[in-house]
Amino acid sequence: MKEEKGGEKKKGPYLEELRERLGKDPFACSLGIRVLEMGEGWAKLEMPLQHQMANFMGSIHGGAIFSLADHAFAAASNSHGTQAVALHLNITYFSVPPAGSILRAEARELHLSRRTATYGIEISTQEGNRVATCQGIAYRKSKEHAAEDEGAGKG
Repeated sequence: MKEEKGGEKKKGPYLEELRERLGKDPFACSLGIRVLEMGEGWAKLEMPLQHQMANFMGSIHGGAIFSLADHAFAAASNSHGTQAVALHLNITYFSVPPAGSILRAEARELHLSRRTATYGIEISTQEGNRVATCQGIAYRKSKEHAAEDEGAGKG
């Protein structure tokens, strides 16, 4: 976030539009992912675990957890108004969340340059138990976000 005189934080005008667009993402909506908070360089999202997210062993599928982390990464990396796409995202799983849990993902910017940015993403249960951690690297395009860029396969 940009800091104003007096220590107040200022949000970019594109953040509300980005938040709305993230909230309409068809894949994220199918998983119940929603944005709780976001600002320039960070985002906090949540996802309720649903029975269809179970794997063949009856626990939450790692792909569902990864999808939450990826959406938090997308929110944080696109929060500066510049289109950003993933170059690399890795995940380490620590524990299996209990059925019916609500997972939270918090993405934080670790490094930002003109063309790349690095983010740390922590996934935990609503009780604060760590489930997984990720690191993502984004490529920052020279294009800014615009309403007409909406659609599948963009960014």
